[in-house]
Parts: sequence; C-alpha cells; structure tokens
Amino acid sequence: MNSNATPSLFDLSGRTALITGSSRGIGFALAQGLAEAGAKVIVNSRQAAVVEEAVKKLQAQGLDAVGAAFDVADEASVEAAFAGFDQQGLAIDILINNAGIQHRQPMVELALADWQRVMDTNLTAAFLVGRATARRMIARGQGGKIINIGSLTSEAARATVAPYAVAKGGIKLLSKAMAAEWAQFNIQANSIGPGYILTDMNEALVNNPSFDAWVKSSNPAQRWGQPEELVGTAIYLASAASNYVNGQIIYVDGGWLSVL
Repeated sequence: MNSNATPSLFDLSGRTALITGSSRGIGFALAQGLAEAGAKVIVNSRQAAVVEEAVKKLQAQGLDAVGAAFDVADEASVEAAFAGFDQQGLAIDILINNAGIQHRQPMVELALADWQRVMDTNLTAAFLVGRATARRMIARGQGGKIINIGSLTSEAARATVAPYAVAKGGIKLLSKAMAAEWAQFNIQANSIGPGYILTDMNEALVNNPSFDAWVKSSNPAQRWGQPEELVGTAIYLASAASNYVNGQIIYVDGGWLSVL
C-alpha cells in the first residue's frame, strides 16, 4: 500500500457522527476526537442546556458540531429525534452508542426498577438507536459504522454492579448480532471496552483511596486511563481502516484483562 494513502484511511471528512451521551466525559472526548478527524458530530444528552453548552465548546474550537437532546432509552423519543434528522437532511454515517449510567448495590438489595433503569439506558438504548440508524443506512445503500461502548465488565463481573455488568456483556453480543445481520449491507458494528477511566461516573471510586490503589496496583499500566485515550480506537472503528472488522470488541484497558 502507498504510504501516502495511510492518513486517508482515518479521514472522517464528509461523515456525520452521532455520539449518544456526549455532553461530558468519554462521550465528549469521542465527539471532539471524531470532529478533529473531520466528521460533523451530533452531540446528545437528555438535557438541552448541557447539549448546547457542549456544542458551543466544540464550535469554539472551530469544529463542526450540532446538538440533539433526546432520551435514548425511550423509543418514541428516539424515533422523533431521527424523524428530525431526516427533516434536516442529517444522514448519520457513524453511530457511537455511548450513553450509560451506573448503579452500585448488592443484588440481594437491588430493586427491579433500578435494574431495569440501568438495562434500559446501557443496553436497550443501544438497540433502539442502532435500529433507527441501521434502517436509514440500509435504505441509503452506502453502509456505515456502529460503535457500541462496552466495558471491562463485558468480560469480567464485579460485585455490586450486576445490572451494569449484564448490560455491558449484552453490548458485546449486541455488536455481534448487528454484524451478523447488517454486514451484508456494508455496516460494521463493533465495541470498545474501556478500562478504568477518569470520568465523572468514576469520581467516587477515584476518591476512594483503597479502590484507587487497587486500580493502580492491579493494572500493568499502574494508572487510570484518560477519556482521550479512547479516541484513536474510535477513529479506527469509524473509518475506512476497519472496513473488514466486524462484531469485535477492543479493550482499551492498559493491559488489565491480560493479567486477570
């Protein structure tokens, strides 16, 4: 291959990417990274004010960003949002299903409503948004990229986070199911499994001296990851460089799973 062609493999110019749950944390870092690679990004959260704030931050950097506030776990809200994209002429080429929540509690104390809330946001939402995206990708006939954000718990469970672990395990299999059905339409669906990343969701763990020490001692990298360290993998999976990669999960964990 001509080495001059290598940068173009990762060029996202002319592509439109929807990143769910992208007003802060990992989602915002991914939105910023894809925009810097040339994509027009659609920032999402349930709250219009935080979406607007995130969009302004990206636009202030000269990046191409718009906002879409809707609830990814509500079917009617998802369908209304995509009807709006259709009306605006926004054709999504890249979807990153990133929206997620955590609920830490022993299973014997866990209420069904809390279990369902985590499952709806972390797994069912990826199905709902993925389905709406794929329907349009198939109709356009130009293929596309779907990236589902998993976790270390897509591979290994931990105590007190049962609904999160089950949902993230489901994300890994959802990506495989998407690949099995949609590869024929030139749609690639893969997952990223972040390790322990410094985000708002993990703030309580970071501030817990014993847990912080455990993360650093159990990981070959001996540190937490940064949200920006997921960007390269996301760009790879969103770009032409991964056109024959489908149904896979790539763990970005500093080597943590290698030493379990």
